[in-house]
Amino acid sequence: MIKTIRVGTRGSRLAIAQTELALVALRKAHPQVRFEVIPISTKGDVDKRPLFTLDEKGIFEKEVNEAVKQGDVDFAVHSLKDIPSDLSDDLSVACIPKRASPNDVLVTDNGQKLKDLVPGSVVGTSSLRRAVQLTKTRPDLNVRPIRGNVETRVKKVISGEYDAAVLAEAGLTRLGMKDVIVQRFSIRDFVPAPGQGAIAIVCRRDHTILAGMLQQIEDRRSRTAVLAERVLLRKVEGGCRFPLGAVAITNDGKITLYASVFSADGQQSIHVKKIGRASNPEELGSTVANMLVKQGAMDLAEGWRKAVDEWNKKL
Repeated sequence: MIKTIRVGTRGSRLAIAQTELALVALRKAHPQVRFEVIPISTKGDVDKRPLFTLDEKGIFEKEVNEAVKQGDVDFAVHSLKDIPSDLSDDLSVACIPKRASPNDVLVTDNGQKLKDLVPGSVVGTSSLRRAVQLTKTRPDLNVRPIRGNVETRVKKVISGEYDAAVLAEAGLTRLGMKDVIVQRFSIRDFVPAPGQGAIAIVCRRDHTILAGMLQQIEDRRSRTAVLAERVLLRKVEGGCRFPLGAVAITNDGKITLYASVFSADGQQSIHVKKIGRASNPEELGSTVANMLVKQGAMDLAEGWRKAVDEWNKKL
């Protein structure tokens, strides 16, 4: 029996909080095992440029997963949406614990909801997907890039540097910061990023004993949902430079997948809703990806290079 297990994670407060959530369940399942948390710095922690300017996958996970591959840590805990859909063959997502809310939320300092913000209000987001949905909903707002960890982004709103910001509800909740949320967006109005709200535990594919231990805290419904979302992401090749929204909901043996892509100016969008069998989420993800492509998703992608250049000028 393994007595001490080394756990790799980013060193941010949110990453540590998510790791501790996973370890609470693992300690309960394996009380005889000691877990040692090892924070690891990633490129995304060091490089403070907006995410959409970094034409590179895995900036928040590469160094951590490399430590897993090299045996410096035994497994890693990530936000699932930080993990590229084409994970290294040496590694596997061994466990998906129960998913938290995938929704996006609005943070303001004065309690104003999105509809109440005065024209020209500065709204911060770290995501092109959120930016274009904000622009589509309120074209009169000044949507600007915002970087920093969750706490830093909230402080920028409280200090008045930004009038509002859009963040993931799961991150705020895990940090005990739900009180700053003034509006929770529906998944139909603001389609989340694939995997948003889910935690992923990654270990080496050949470490079968450890994988078996981790799978004891797996949540099957969460795994089913994110499998559909990640197959869709991989086939459409979404990422920081091409905003793709996707979220799957499982219920009574069925899975419903919502997906959206947008033009850079927010004037065009493609929305797909498809119901499939929960027993085959990969098939549903692939089907929805094909539907998006047939309806012109890749044509919309062409306009994003110019849009990113324009956003860069705002920095």
